Amino acid sequence: MQWIFGIAGLVLGVVLGAICVMTYYKRGLSAQQKQLQEDAVKAEESNSKLIADAQKDAENRKRELLLQAKEEISKARVELEHDVREKRQELARERNKLEQKEDNVDKMLANAEQKRAELDKRLQDVAEMQARTKDLEFRKAKELESISGLSIQEARNLVLEAAEREYSHDMATMLKQMEEKTKQEADKIAKDIIVTSIQRYASDYVSEATVSVVNLPNDEMKGRIIGREGRNIRAIETITGVDLIIDDTPEAVILSSFDPIRREIARLTIEKLVTDGRIHPARIEEMANKARKEINQTIKQEGERAAYETGVINLHPEIIKLLGKLKYRTSFGQNVLQHSIEVSWIAAMMAGELGLDTTFAKRAGLLHDIGKAVDFEQEGTHIELGADIARKYHESEDIINAIEAHHGDVEAKTAVAVLVAAADAISAARPGARRENLETYIKRIQKLEEIATSFDGVEKSYAIQAGREIRVIVSPEKVSDDEMVLKARQICKKIEDELDYPGQIKVNIIRETRATDVAK
Repeated sequence: MQWIFGIAGLVLGVVLGAICVMTYYKRGLSAQQKQLQEDAVKAEESNSKLIADAQKDAENRKRELLLQAKEEISKARVELEHDVREKRQELARERNKLEQKEDNVDKMLANAEQKRAELDKRLQDVAEMQARTKDLEFRKAKELESISGLSIQEARNLVLEAAEREYSHDMATMLKQMEEKTKQEADKIAKDIIVTSIQRYASDYVSEATVSVVNLPNDEMKGRIIGREGRNIRAIETITGVDLIIDDTPEAVILSSFDPIRREIARLTIEKLVTDGRIHPARIEEMANKARKEINQTIKQEGERAAYETGVINLHPEIIKLLGKLKYRTSFGQNVLQHSIEVSWIAAMMAGELGLDTTFAKRAGLLHDIGKAVDFEQEGTHIELGADIARKYHESEDIINAIEAHHGDVEAKTAVAVLVAAADAISAARPGARRENLETYIKRIQKLEEIATSFDGVEKSYAIQAGREIRVIVSPEKVSDDEMVLKARQICKKIEDELDYPGQIKVNIIRETRATDVAK
């Protein structure tokens, strides 16, 4: 029984302890909830305050930005108004200037009209004075005619007839005698000098033409030169700069080019290719380079040979090279280098006969056609180009004059220049020296004269110097002095458009006014 009461008391104590613990725990929870509620209220108050402060700051920032924007807009408006004001002022100034210029122009026009009126009045006065002068002269002449009993023309004729009767016979006789004597002596001396000089110089050959046709072993080689789809012939033309003409001519290829050096390089290239047998673009380029080197070496050697044969020393290396190029240049079938050597010797021999400087004559004769080495590359006549080359390489003024005067373009200043011109004519006129197809030559000359006479106002035209110059005679009633320049330009343009010719053609227009009277 006591055991039961003890257990019951123990259970009761445990229950009471649990109740006490539960009561204490409930009190703690109530205090925490109260504290949490207080903290939540404080946090809400704090958030409200922060939101209010943020809204206040935002409103302040907004007001500041609005103020700043208004200030910038106001500043921009002020600047724009200032610019507009300046532009308006500038426009006003320009308008004032234009108005002033208009006023000045009006004043100038008024002054011009006034001066024109004054000039017209002066011209009228001059015309009246001229009329009065002519009237006075006419009256004076009439008075003189009435006093002398002769007209003015009759008096003039009497004076001229008297002077002619008194002096003309003696003067004519004396002039004729002197002219005949001088002509006989000059002809004899000139013939002796020329004949002696030609006899002393014995040239093996004068005429030599550069080869422009390449002979082939057979016609099959033409197809190999053309190549598949024409690639070989295109390569040859591109590399050498020469046009190849392959026509029905048996076993031959024709080369066409204004540059004789290129034509010779192309000829050597094709000959090497035909000999080698391998014809393709790479081999063509290789052979062309070899041919070009050979030609350059030959040019140098030929220039040195010409200088050595004529005994001309101290020539510039570039002039020696240009002399060598003349080996491949022909003029109407005549080799220009051989022609220059011949002119050098003939001029020197004539200079020796006359007691002049033979060394100077040799040099001038050798260089007289040096311009033909570049006339196919540069614009200008061979005379102009030759004189420029001589100046460039510091030849003397006498040498330059001999070059310029050997075709009569300028006046010869020295006796040697005259001898060089004579030697040039002798070398060109020797039998077989030059040749040209007669039919082609006549057609070219006729066409040149036809072009010139086709213009209005042209009376006659004459082609001279183998077609290198044409002289056109115009009617003075139809062509004035000022129109002559325009007419010459028109003729040159038509010649360039319609005629094929070597070098250049000089057009000279002659206008002559004649006075004719009839003796009654």
